[in-house]
Amino acid sequence: MFDVEAVESRTKRRSETLSLPFTGHIYGGLRDGMMVLVSGSVQRSCKRFQIDFQCGSAPSPRPDVAFHFNARFDESCMVGNSFERGNWQHEQRKQDMPFRKGHPFEIRFLVTNGSFKVAVDGRHVFEFIHRIPLYRVEAISVSGGIEVASINFQGPTNPGFPPTPSFPPTPSFPPTPSFPPTPGFPSAPSFPSAFPQGSPFPPGSYFPSNIYSVPYRGQIFGGLSPSKCITISGTVLPNANRFHVNLKAGNTTALHINPRFDENVIVRNSKINECWGSEDRHLGRAMPFSRGQPFTMCILCETRGFKVAVNGHHLFDYSYRIPNLPQINQLEVEGDVTLTSIS
Repeated sequence: MFDVEAVESRTKRRSETLSLPFTGHIYGGLRDGMMVLVSGSVQRSCKRFQIDFQCGSAPSPRPDVAFHFNARFDESCMVGNSFERGNWQHEQRKQDMPFRKGHPFEIRFLVTNGSFKVAVDGRHVFEFIHRIPLYRVEAISVSGGIEVASINFQGPTNPGFPPTPSFPPTPSFPPTPSFPPTPGFPSAPSFPSAFPQGSPFPPGSYFPSNIYSVPYRGQIFGGLSPSKCITISGTVLPNANRFHVNLKAGNTTALHINPRFDENVIVRNSKINECWGSEDRHLGRAMPFSRGQPFTMCILCETRGFKVAVNGHHLFDYSYRIPNLPQINQLEVEGDVTLTSIS
């Protein structure tokens, strides 16, 4: 039985933003290969905002800060620093401003054994060498002139599924350009959520799996761009007939992925001006989805088209029929599946 009121409550909560200043505990801390994704928008009145990886969450005395990331519109720069034993240390500055007032953003913090690497909207913009050991980081704090729609944590692997790095380990998927060559993770379209001030983060993804009701419809903040990857994990229902995944721009469907168990085929197509185009059906390999079994699908945006992998294996390519990627800003999942993760 479904609790309708609970589902409606969770749906409403996804459309909200976090109340700032916000501090949340990171269960298990940070480790090499983790990705922290923060999505939201910059307020038009913003002068500065900051994201701190802290060695504690108590407001007083102020905890040490392993990495203080500070975007300053009033100085047109980004600043990295650490706070140790009650004092700020040497600032690391970069005269670059990848954020725009009044516009959405997606920040990816890639955690390595040597540094934090920062990408904004798919572009590597900053690197901060560790001054405080990673094992001491216990919390994340956000404040300033922004609205935060979601914070996601992605680990090196997905428990219960094959490893899903940025691109499955096949020659078909090249390394992501978002960061200098290091192990990577998919960029996240970041479907909104909200937690009250001081709430803890559960292990793994920021979102509990049970908020993903089907049919699912979510906003992709900033739209798509080359190197962006969408990862969808779930389970096919035991009596499944069909399900589909759509990437849309308004009423236009840029990519329609439609596994059909009654035909043992995966149909790919686009719907432009209310008309479906020619179907792609040939795969060159067996159907990767099985009734009653879990799956992880990765949709990678490249310069000329999509690359799609399922359970770590490249499945098919699909040339763009809609050239303006930023307009593609909606994700739909519908049919005979349950969802456990979207990033």
